[in-house]
Amino acid sequence: MISQGIFLMIGAPQIILIVVIVLLLFGGKKIPELMRGLGSGIKEFKDASKEEESQDEGFKKSKKE
Repeated sequence: MISQGIFLMIGAPQIILIVVIVLLLFGGKKIPELMRGLGSGIKEFKDASKEEESQDEGFKKSKKE
């Protein structure tokens, strides 16, 4: 419950501050590389979870027979 309240309190000024801090830490040239890496990581995670679900469904079907 507490974590939901914290996310509701984040507004535009806080997001701008976070973006400025990230720019200062990593620089403008490094951010696209970081986002590409993050995107590929999320894609791999989704693919792995879909593969796991399909394996679970196959296991359940074989167990019923």
